[in-house]
Amino acid sequence: MTWKTNIIFATLCATATTFAVFVEKPGAPVITSLDAEIIPNSYIVVLKDDSRYGLLNHQAWLSSYLQIANSDGVQANQIKHIYDAEGFKGYAGRFQSEVVERIREMDDVAYIEADSMVYVSELQKNAPWGLSRISHREALSFGTFNKYIYQENGGNDVTAYIVDTGVNVDHEDFEGRASWGATIPENDEDKDGNGHGTHCAGTVAGKRYGVAKGAKIVAVKVLRSNGSGTMADVVKGVTWVITAHQQALLEAKKAGKKHKGSVANMSLGGGKSIALNEAVNSAVNSGIHFAVAAGNDNRDACGYSPASAENAVTVGASDISDERAWFSNHGKCVDIFAPGKDITSTWIGSKDATNTISGTSMASPHICGLLAYMLSFESNSTITPKELKNKLIEAGTKNVLQKLPGDTPNVLAYNNPPKA
Repeated sequence: MTWKTNIIFATLCATATTFAVFVEKPGAPVITSLDAEIIPNSYIVVLKDDSRYGLLNHQAWLSSYLQIANSDGVQANQIKHIYDAEGFKGYAGRFQSEVVERIREMDDVAYIEADSMVYVSELQKNAPWGLSRISHREALSFGTFNKYIYQENGGNDVTAYIVDTGVNVDHEDFEGRASWGATIPENDEDKDGNGHGTHCAGTVAGKRYGVAKGAKIVAVKVLRSNGSGTMADVVKGVTWVITAHQQALLEAKKAGKKHKGSVANMSLGGGKSIALNEAVNSAVNSGIHFAVAAGNDNRDACGYSPASAENAVTVGASDISDERAWFSNHGKCVDIFAPGKDITSTWIGSKDATNTISGTSMASPHICGLLAYMLSFESNSTITPKELKNKLIEAGTKNVLQKLPGDTPNVLAYNNPPKA
């Protein structure tokens, strides 16, 4: 069994996490992140059995048991989400302590993780430059500062899932290629009321601000418009993407349409979460090319999630001087760096709104877009996320970044543009 456990915008925030694992008697462990803002009586339950049959059996037992537990008429115990994705089965909800004890006694439960809060971090304003940097080996100069060299069809036939606050799908920079996929937080509206997700989407695939200018964008809202949310909602968003990706493959095959594959971006970060890491790893195993932010605490990225999800591409932030951005996490869990300071992209409020902000949240979409860009030109139709990740890192510009701790890979994103 692979062990599976928290989140904030990677636009400047998070803290390294240690876990408390409570096992007072035989049964599944209850895991709590010690520095997370725990939501009382709210839990994520992950099952050992990866089969749908096992999930349905457990659901049937739980539904019957909750009828008894709620027999006083007070619905104190409720299921919030069912996780039914390939490689990740379980559920989340509000459960009183006696119900948690009963759940952990079940043989098919791998572990129970206390749910926790997720928040946006502060946004820092300034000016653009990122696309130019990833299309030049040498440091930017006056002559290359505003020149992004790329192939026009980059991103065609690729779908990019933006797991965030939503996306301003009507923004003119998306040229009608953006659509709404899912709103996970209960009773929240189908719009980006924050701006963070729209900014990330613009860097991935906007016509003016994006790396892969032909990719389709799908909004997966896991944080509320006020910028807060729960770990359970984020995990649900990832499992939704897995199912949507698999459905898109089936529909394309049935209709005889071209579909090069799916990429995903999650510019979120927080303390280490086994459940979130496991969900992201399952998404990658299903064929999704996943970029995640390293985090903004100037600390070891291995202490954070989803930065420590080993199957994803974990992205640190660099600045215009080719230095590691002062806030960027580092260490062996970082795979690659991309521009993340003073990045201009799409925003909310109108169809042409823009904003300039900083964070590893802004670096990760450069890599998500680059994965989409590379995937669209890939001749190997069966290339795996691991293989493309290796190609991405191999193509990167080596040993140009400054202020990196010794265990941090010195690799800067590069799109290998056509020769002028």
